[in-house]
Amino acid sequence: MQWRAPAFFAFLAALLMLPLAVRAAPFELEMQGKIGKTNDPSHTVYRISEAELLKLPAHTIVTSTRWTPKSTFTGPLFTDVLQLAEARGDSVELRTFDDYSVTLTVSEARHYGAILAYSMNGKRLKVRDFGPLFLIFPRDAYPSELTGAVADTKYVWQVKALILK
Repeated sequence: MQWRAPAFFAFLAALLMLPLAVRAAPFELEMQGKIGKTNDPSHTVYRISEAELLKLPAHTIVTSTRWTPKSTFTGPLFTDVLQLAEARGDSVELRTFDDYSVTLTVSEARHYGAILAYSMNGKRLKVRDFGPLFLIFPRDAYPSELTGAVADTKYVWQVKALILK
């Protein structure tokens, strides 16, 4: 067998880069609008780091969605996330990486105990599989209220920003 140094080093470089490609990049969630706390120079936005989000108490919802079979979703209560920026709005617009947006009431999220999930079945969510954050309601616990076309709009994935109104 003939030694091919360039091919070997290319293989070695690809092997060393593999863990970086497999690991999800840290995410950041932006909150703006009717908030009492900011952390940016313009004093209009509160940026929540992945580390800050992971420090919040984790809650679990076991449910199915229109897009997933019955799964275990884990993340902080949506209302706990809002409290980080001292949210004062009655409604919140969720914006996503794919330019979808929907507005729901804070009281609705509180009533159902909605979570901002960062993992599904013990695996961190990535952009290609509903991540990094997926707003989850306990659909299976309230099938008559959280099933159907109108209810489906509340299950928001790839969340990147929250605008309090």
